[in-house]
Amino acid sequence: MKVRSEKITFDETLSLQCGKSLPGFELMVETYGELNAQKNNAILVCHAFSGSHHAAGLDEGSGKTGWWDQMIGAGKTVDTDKYFVVSLNNLGGCHGSSGPASINAETNDPYGALFPEVTVLDWVKSQKLLAEKLGIDCWEMVAGGSLGGMQALQWAITYPEAIKKAGVIAASAKITTQNIALNEVAREIIRKDENFHDGNYLVQNTSPKQGLKEARMLGHITYLSESSMGKRFGRNLQEPETKVDSSINYEVENYLQYKGEQFADSFDANSYILMTKAMDSFDPAETCGGDLVESLKGIQAKLLITSFDSDWLFPKEHGLEIQVAAMKAGLKSSYLECAGEHGHDSFLFHQEHYARSFKNFLENNE
Repeated sequence: MKVRSEKITFDETLSLQCGKSLPGFELMVETYGELNAQKNNAILVCHAFSGSHHAAGLDEGSGKTGWWDQMIGAGKTVDTDKYFVVSLNNLGGCHGSSGPASINAETNDPYGALFPEVTVLDWVKSQKLLAEKLGIDCWEMVAGGSLGGMQALQWAITYPEAIKKAGVIAASAKITTQNIALNEVAREIIRKDENFHDGNYLVQNTSPKQGLKEARMLGHITYLSESSMGKRFGRNLQEPETKVDSSINYEVENYLQYKGEQFADSFDANSYILMTKAMDSFDPAETCGGDLVESLKGIQAKLLITSFDSDWLFPKEHGLEIQVAAMKAGLKSSYLECAGEHGHDSFLFHQEHYARSFKNFLENNE
């Protein structure tokens, strides 16, 4: 599979929902497969909150495999011998696209906390500009899990004639109060780090790594399930020679410490805050007086709404709510509930029922 990475510059001013604008911006993009002559085989995959443009294949620089590599590739569910797949790092991210770590032309310093808040709708608008730059008038499918699934749904609402299918996976039409609360606890942990400096840590040549690590540890628990954690770790004690810290007793502690440290070395704290706020604010029904059915009525795309039985962050009730609203709106939609061993993260992994249903949805043009 041929993997191409490119940073694309946009000179257009992008007006944001917060009332501010970006006078030009950059998007880090990765593509797989070939765009055909008719330009009708293109698929956009949207990442979850901590994801990046690197969705598939092996990144030779970092040695990391893409976050959806189990699903995208030659002969895989999303077959790159047949489809041209586009993945990007969203605005506000920290993997090459314009974000808090980018240089603010007005100050010649990193934006830091001055980078404007962005929303799912802002991301979709920037992705539409990307499609135009690539010469793609209509996506064969837009798909993603979690926050990526929210983007797929927003695409179907905002640009109904520019998308044929939407894969809304492990997602919600709006997150719960409990999830907003968990996100705020994570943000507060970051803000209380002594190296946060009101979000201007980069000009201080430092980073709130400890706060970011702890926030990620909290968040990571919500992506897993109790059963998967029990099967994987139980109450097993960590072997002394493999402890990341001498104070650790249990394997699950060691795992969370390791994952938190790894994340803090590669992610930006301001991006963490910005991305979680985008998730909190997502509510396409808000412009229709809270009526989700009304907000979906203009959709022309076919929808595949997928939930996983072990996901307690966005449980099946969230997917069913979208499916029921889609049916009431008269849309062509299907609902799929899959077994998942990995909690909310189950959408990242190949599972026979999930992969077969996804492939059938993608390739069925009736």
